[in-house]
Amino acid sequence: MADGSVAVRDQRQRKKDLLERLEREADIWVASADGHGMPCLVPLSFLWDGEAVWLSTRRTNPTGRNLSEVGRARLSLADTRDVVLIAGTVEVFGLDEVPVATADAFAATSRWDPRRPGNGPSYAYYRVTPTEVQVWYEEAELPARHLMRDGVWAV
Repeated sequence: MADGSVAVRDQRQRKKDLLERLEREADIWVASADGHGMPCLVPLSFLWDGEAVWLSTRRTNPTGRNLSEVGRARLSLADTRDVVLIAGTVEVFGLDEVPVATADAFAATSRWDPRRPGNGPSYAYYRVTPTEVQVWYEEAELPARHLMRDGVWAV
């Protein structure tokens, strides 16, 4: 806008923008914690399959252990002005358990394939199914930031 203010998007527009970003972007911040509450925050490549976010990392690193043991994660796209926060439940898939089409799509999107020989069985896929989604661009959009609660889209 000419005065420098930002037009407030309605929830439908925010959901549309979110889904476009999930299709377009390649990396996402993954926050997890162990059973004692020790936090871990790392960027990982991801795939959005239209219902869930797929990640892959080693089972033995802190993120892999946390996702497996606690079964919850919080995700965020990188832009701190156009905020996306996704909380979700986690399912773990071994390299031989992940659907082939999903693994192929993940490899194409991230330009990295955890199944590649040499990686060994230490990698797994983690399917994060959203239970809560918040999206806002600066303060004006805060009041209607919840696009999903308890796994149900508001719009």
